[in-house]
Amino acid sequence: MRDIIVLGSTGSIGVQALEVIAANPERFRVVGLAAGRNRELVEQQARDHSVQHVALGAEAAAELVQDVACDVVLNGITGSVGLAPTLAALRAGRILALANKESLIVGGSLVTDLAAPGQIVPVDSEHSAIAQSLLAGEHHEVRRLVLTASGGPFRGRTRAELADVTPAQALAHPTWDMGRVITTNSATLVNKGLEVIEAHLLFDVPYERIDVTVHPQSIVHSMVEFVDGSTIAQCSPPDMRLPISLGLDWPHRVAGVGAPLDWSTASTWTFEPLDEVAFPAVALAKQVGAAGATFPAVFNAANEQAVHAFHDGALGYLEILDTVRAVVDRHEPHAMTLDGVLDAERWARAEADALIGSR
Repeated sequence: MRDIIVLGSTGSIGVQALEVIAANPERFRVVGLAAGRNRELVEQQARDHSVQHVALGAEAAAELVQDVACDVVLNGITGSVGLAPTLAALRAGRILALANKESLIVGGSLVTDLAAPGQIVPVDSEHSAIAQSLLAGEHHEVRRLVLTASGGPFRGRTRAELADVTPAQALAHPTWDMGRVITTNSATLVNKGLEVIEAHLLFDVPYERIDVTVHPQSIVHSMVEFVDGSTIAQCSPPDMRLPISLGLDWPHRVAGVGAPLDWSTASTWTFEPLDEVAFPAVALAKQVGAAGATFPAVFNAANEQAVHAFHDGALGYLEILDTVRAVVDRHEPHAMTLDGVLDAERWARAEADALIGSR
């Protein structure tokens, strides 16, 4: 039996995690819940799962994971506000099932230096796929990691054809419904750039050995290429309950958590190279990740401001990445402390807003 604290319990990841836990009462028990502003729903969840410990807000969530004994903290909070709870979970010695990629990306060495080997278990489908595939060999046998991307709603368009993209079109993702910022990030491929940084930090593979390939069917969730020429892939229908269940009980699998592929039906899986002219976000993310320090935090914060401006009609689609690049180019790194990261984020948001306002 594993005792679980679910952070971001009212979001998509949190709701699905509670479904997995409820379906497997002999394996999991919820002992704490945390949410942002949705008090009514989190209190209903607490009643449904007989949970006594409930927190509202990131600061309270960080206190929750320190004060309430548990085996696993699932961080499903959205955004870099999840950094403090991530650090708190690691300090408390909990296994961290990490769906909140931003906390690792902006925290960088703050997070990795604090984590014991195996303490962070990725919940993002791509990184869960890599973790599963890495079981096939030793770290020194890895030649490269290959993250798959659906390509989003604008796959195949040239940069010129993207100039007049509307917010509604950017939200029309072919596979996932992830909210305004993350869905737009999938359209620009900023999300994939963030995942490249996350993969580097999780698996200690250099950026030059992390690739992205476009796979519109979203069946192959990512791959590991080994030095002998073999490639190991993790494949399944798109369903976040599978990586969530692995995050809760890594490396053990939970029976029946997801439907398998139907091998009796004909299907075709395709892979395409990433067009880095039309979608420069991955290359910029690698540059930012290699620079380290507070550059990833600035990249993430500036992008969030630019995405909101795009949806508010103050910025064109192509200007999202132009704004992010301009802010990154102006950044002088801050100290790698929690306060330093938060200061860098505040600076990036203000700088992005100023650039947007001057257009």
